[in-house]
Amino acid sequence: MKNIEQMQEQRLEALRLTKSGAPRLPSNPFFGVGPITDATTDEVDSRLRRIAFDTWIEKTYRKFDDKDNDIGGFTTAEISRSMHRGYPADKILTDMMRAIHRYFHFPKANRMAVGLGGGHSGYTVCVQHLINANDASQRVYVDTPRPESDQSRAAGFFRQSWATQLIEMQRFAEKGCESRIHFAASEGVIPTAAELSALGVSIFVGVGHETTGANAYTSREIHELLNWIDGDPANRHAVFDATSMLGAMPWEPELVDAVMAKCCLFMPFQKAIGGVSGYFVASFTPHALALVEKNQQDPAWAIPRQLQIAPPIDARQPLSAKRSVDAGPFYDAAEDRMLGGVINTYSALAFAETTFGLLQSEARVGSVVELNKRSAANRAVIDDWVESHPLFSLTVTDAERRGAAVTLLKVEDAGITDPAIHARIIARSKQLLGYEGFTHPNGAFEPGLDAARYVNAFPGTPGDYRAWVGGIREPADIVALLENLQYAYQRAKILVIEEELAKQGVTFAAPVKAGAMVRKDDPEHAYTVLIADLVGLRRGADGEPDDSEIRTYVEEKGGVFHAGPIGDRAALEKGRIHFFYQPNLSTEAEILPQTDKGQYDALIAAATFIPKASVFPFGGVRIGAGTGNMGSASWGGGNGEGGEAPLMNTPGINSRATAQMAMKAILKVVPDLPVDRLHQMVANGDFDTGRQLKDFPTAKLEGQKIAILGYGNIGREVAKLAKAFGMKVAIYARQRHQGWIESEGFDYAASPVEAATGADVLSVHIGLGRLDAATGVYSNAGVVDTQVLDAMNDGAVLVNYDRGEVVDAAALDRALSSGKIAHAAIDADLFKDAATGKLSGPMVPYLPLEERHKGKLELLPHAAADTDHPSRVTGAKQAVDQIFDVIRFKSVTNLKGDLPQGYVSAGGRTPAGIGRVTKRVVSEISGNAELLEELRRTSEKVAAIVGALSVVSDSSHRDRIIDRYTGLLAENAGRQRALLEQLGLYGPAAE
Repeated sequence: MKNIEQMQEQRLEALRLTKSGAPRLPSNPFFGVGPITDATTDEVDSRLRRIAFDTWIEKTYRKFDDKDNDIGGFTTAEISRSMHRGYPADKILTDMMRAIHRYFHFPKANRMAVGLGGGHSGYTVCVQHLINANDASQRVYVDTPRPESDQSRAAGFFRQSWATQLIEMQRFAEKGCESRIHFAASEGVIPTAAELSALGVSIFVGVGHETTGANAYTSREIHELLNWIDGDPANRHAVFDATSMLGAMPWEPELVDAVMAKCCLFMPFQKAIGGVSGYFVASFTPHALALVEKNQQDPAWAIPRQLQIAPPIDARQPLSAKRSVDAGPFYDAAEDRMLGGVINTYSALAFAETTFGLLQSEARVGSVVELNKRSAANRAVIDDWVESHPLFSLTVTDAERRGAAVTLLKVEDAGITDPAIHARIIARSKQLLGYEGFTHPNGAFEPGLDAARYVNAFPGTPGDYRAWVGGIREPADIVALLENLQYAYQRAKILVIEEELAKQGVTFAAPVKAGAMVRKDDPEHAYTVLIADLVGLRRGADGEPDDSEIRTYVEEKGGVFHAGPIGDRAALEKGRIHFFYQPNLSTEAEILPQTDKGQYDALIAAATFIPKASVFPFGGVRIGAGTGNMGSASWGGGNGEGGEAPLMNTPGINSRATAQMAMKAILKVVPDLPVDRLHQMVANGDFDTGRQLKDFPTAKLEGQKIAILGYGNIGREVAKLAKAFGMKVAIYARQRHQGWIESEGFDYAASPVEAATGADVLSVHIGLGRLDAATGVYSNAGVVDTQVLDAMNDGAVLVNYDRGEVVDAAALDRALSSGKIAHAAIDADLFKDAATGKLSGPMVPYLPLEERHKGKLELLPHAAADTDHPSRVTGAKQAVDQIFDVIRFKSVTNLKGDLPQGYVSAGGRTPAGIGRVTKRVVSEISGNAELLEELRRTSEKVAAIVGALSVVSDSSHRDRIIDRYTGLLAENAGRQRALLEQLGLYGPAAE
């Protein structure tokens, strides 16, 4: 290479060009498949396609009894272990041939053969039947250079193999003469009609197609070939290896139809449609079939029995009987039937998969006409992209000759002139494009992109990258491929230059690990955080709430925990985050003097109301879900809108505690068994079970209806508990949640009234909603009004462990008076001024009701969740994590409202099994290989047994399955549910 300075410059330029990271990945990384493919995007898509295939098999291939009654469908298992003869195997074969013949618009006059063999062997079979060494007048033209000629010397065996086989056939036949074969001067060139006629050619063999060379025939060449055939159609034949041509013919539709009608076309299906190797189809014109028939009367060579497309008419006389295409493995479209069958054993399931794959492609892409158009359009996409990216050039420079299915690209890098270095960069780039990746001299590893596999050019083919890009792919996928090729080349160039520089003693420091978070805090600043609520609710040895767990947690993370307010700020250690614990702050008069000038960088609070004038430049976290009490203007108040700092919360932390307390409130009065009275009677020895039990009738929760307003974390947990008691659960939420609600077995209600209609219990969990700045009223205030309460059954129970304001206290007063509501449990904030004794808070409107309806109300001071020690500690730890991330990395978890400029969102975080299933949850699961593997095994067993039961129609067969697998089903279904709950996979997906 050039000198060290020049190499350094090229390395820096490549680094600059790739600094934005890898481009978008193509939907499917495999670019070695022909123009027809199943096009599955990944492993999940492939597995789902397999399930869809199984279902299609069961619906398409039915069993019939001797009276022609449909008695169920065949399963893939039954077909896979069946023979290749009889029903349904014969129908499966016919269906496949019909589908291929129809989709590619083969004319009905042309028959289509099916046989075993891949690209080379299958194509040889087709040509063998047309060429006869005993016919000295027969001349063959092959559109590829003569093997071992100067023109083909660089091509390697693969490019020369077709022509080699033709030469050997003539060379070793008794009457063969290889001089009867004419070869092209260059790949894929068709002479004019006059030139073919002058050579006396009777068979044209097209093998120089775009599969390897990425070149196509021009419209002019095809017209000339067809004109030549039309000159003597009975004695002039053309046969193409159409591996790439079918579905990627870049000519006008009329010309395509003419080729399909007048030429013989061969196509191996080992990769083209079904993904199952080893068989081919080939269409033959009536004149070509007549030639095959003639050749069989005086054969020049022996064709193996299993490869014959003109087998003996009399199977009892395999040597002496007349051979005929009428007995061969041909599909006759005119009669819509197979003439004979495949001679050797084949997989009926593979043929069925081909039909299914073709139908899927047709549904996705459209007709073969559309497929041809899309192939040509994708070629234009490549042309446009290459024109604007000078690093690449197209190997086939003639635009009309450029293939529509395969593209060949070469790199034109003026900075790399050494062919060996160039080859190393290309080879390394393909490691990055695949799954291998590569390691830099400094030890830094770049993982494989898995963006493009099988982009290798064939040996001897000019160019660096080769990819099948037919019409099955979307244009965006083509662009993604090209951009990944460019990116991979530049990254590989960096690597190879570094390897060359290392030989000169130049080294590079290891870069920051990909994906690592970059510190953005100031090491010269001492950060301060106010903790304005209790972080531990359990009493310690001194009788005070114990904060030791959070103190230890902060210190383990590298922070400093202080009890009390900031003292001497200058004495605080720089570069550390200092937490100041003041759980007894309550009133604005206490809070504001410490927070009005931004004395604390950030805040952690639970129930304490934070004044609007409090300033926290780095944001705040509310332990819990609702943020209505977080009034600081720093983040735009409780809605978190329009501020300069992020507002966060810890949703789901106390959801289960709240839900369990709500159920406790219900269970106190439903079932309405007077437990206290019965206890006392029993304790006094004043009860006879036989005589007195009838005097205490009750009704169980099972079968009663509970209406739940809100499908948040708490509402969903209440619903799950109620369902466990056998209650009917109706949930009101926004309509976009309907699918998730119903998927969990709950009823969806479009309004609070609809949910409450006929309900025995109403539990509210919708939150305050948005605060209207103009009116000072929350959007959900008074949602539970007279109309909602009147819709319930008489003597119903109301639980409001949400916010006091969501229930209209006056409406509840009337409902208690009328008996519509028999009992209400309310949990709301209540505050008392230490100096005046004046009460405030959302509980105040309920206090007069307690006087008027003694024994019918249970009032709690917002204690249902906030007295749960484990929940508070868990929430506090999460809040500490969030504060560390927001200060150190400007990373915001559980954002509420707007994301301020300069910050990045890290998504949501809730405890496993609570709330929505987020990408983060699934990502964490994917790291738990052991549990994930167990879940896979159990799920596959459940799916296998349930799938069998759903498809098997024969009662005795079904009974055998039930007999064998009931225990296995129950065991794995139970374990599957436990694992899903353990991994937090139950619930709606995050939006």
